[in-house]
Amino acid sequence: MQIITCFKIVPEEQDITVNANGELSFDRAKLTISNYDINAIEAGTQLVEAHGGTLVGISVGATSIDDTKLKKNVLARGPESLYLVADNNLADMDAHQTATVLKAAIGKVGQYDLILCGEGSADLYAQQVGVQLGQLLNLPTINSVSKITIEGMNVIVERTLEAEVEILEISLPAVLSVTSDINVPRIPGMKQILAAGKKATVAWNIADLDLCQPVKSVENLETKAPQQAERKQDILEGDSDEVVKKFLEKIIKELK
Repeated sequence: MQIITCFKIVPEEQDITVNANGELSFDRAKLTISNYDINAIEAGTQLVEAHGGTLVGISVGATSIDDTKLKKNVLARGPESLYLVADNNLADMDAHQTATVLKAAIGKVGQYDLILCGEGSADLYAQQVGVQLGQLLNLPTINSVSKITIEGMNVIVERTLEAEVEILEISLPAVLSVTSDINVPRIPGMKQILAAGKKATVAWNIADLDLCQPVKSVENLETKAPQQAERKQDILEGDSDEVVKKFLEKIIKELK
């Protein structure tokens, strides 16, 4: 079983600040693995542990993703090798650009049976990269996957929807986007962290992939934090029927 897990490097949420004009500042934000992609890495690790094979990690972005600490963090979670497409021309990509570069990188890596993605990225959460990647590769593609079972050259997946659990069987190779409900990612121990430093890492740029910079299909005009609504601090004290009546009247008034 040859598995590729795709992940994104994003700014640490807790380090993002809001300027006076509402714009987001990433000046002090460290880079980290997108939380949803950690679930995809863990899912790939568990499948390799259960069925054998190898797990490869792939990420694309600006040259800042080619960072020793970030690479060790990924490799300590299970992948046996790591491939990065690190090029400043790939900063601030939309979903289609990301899927296009991932396709080229996957083609250069070679053989695979299964490609795993997170359900969305922690910064944009467009939920489009996995499905667009599957379309570009012309492979069976399923999103919102909460359970994966491998049976020979087929995979059985569960999708937990609002009112039902959908069970699908598809043939491999395939592209699956997993939800955060699929597992609880383990925390790497010292043994895994030390071993990560000995694993292979390859960094490419766009030219290495014989790929021109993909055309952006979506233009982000502006990103601002939502305005904080001031609380009215309307407090009703007591437990009499009259207080409850006033409370209900206020709620009904606000809902109208």
